[in-house]
Amino acid sequence: MLRKDRHKRCIKAVTFDLWETLLLERNGWGARRAFARCKNLADALKMFGVEVSVEKLSLTLKETVSSLLKVWDTNKDVTHLDQIRLVVKHVSGGIAMKEEWVDALSSAYVSAFFEVPPYLNSDTCEVLRWLKSRNKLVGVICNTGLTPGFGLRRFLEDQGVAEYFDVMIFSDEVGIRKPDPRMFHLATKKLKAKPCEVVHVGDNLKTDVWGAKNAGFKAIYLSSDVGRDRIAESDPTSLVSLSRNLGNLRREQISPDRTVTSLAMVIKAIEELET
Repeated sequence: MLRKDRHKRCIKAVTFDLWETLLLERNGWGARRAFARCKNLADALKMFGVEVSVEKLSLTLKETVSSLLKVWDTNKDVTHLDQIRLVVKHVSGGIAMKEEWVDALSSAYVSAFFEVPPYLNSDTCEVLRWLKSRNKLVGVICNTGLTPGFGLRRFLEDQGVAEYFDVMIFSDEVGIRKPDPRMFHLATKKLKAKPCEVVHVGDNLKTDVWGAKNAGFKAIYLSSDVGRDRIAESDPTSLVSLSRNLGNLRREQISPDRTVTSLAMVIKAIEELET
């Protein structure tokens, strides 16, 4: 019996959310990044004879986000090129994006992320090194916003931490968003692990905790005020604010296996879950 219980408690893999878990935000940088994205798009469109102001593009980006939210609310996602097509359609009065525009507009759309970047949680390397020293598989399960998975993957490479991850699942690449259990099960399939052998770590009660638990994972909730864009959170129409909406769920319906107030505390939490 003891051997069986010990096997059930074995943690084979740990997956992480990215935003406000491994990647943190500076106050007000969400708005700065949005401005940079609109300016870059305006410059790129101008090269193709489409004159549009940064102000109009800012309004257009908000319209695009409203359209995306209708898709995201169904736990589905679209590619970043589909996002750009929506922006061009809204800003040009229905003109479809031409094939020869794709590379320049894609670069303009994504480059804003690197111009106004998030920063790596200072505990990230310590936790990832510890997991690898314990022979744990490590993954990322991330709902992308306006920055596509390939941009986030490149940023993790630039930060020197991509090598720690055995798998990275990005919603824009697979067409599914957390909390859909399929998003988590894509990770278990690639990690060759059972859901009960995986712990997911994230800051969002609905997508990371409730979603992971529904998928059969254990869940560690990162509850911290560090690295959050409070200016964006104060705007009820911002992606940050909307992403924290529990919808029809109540707080008492969501029960993480452990709650930590810093990423470094994940080490102790995992040790406890295996004890």
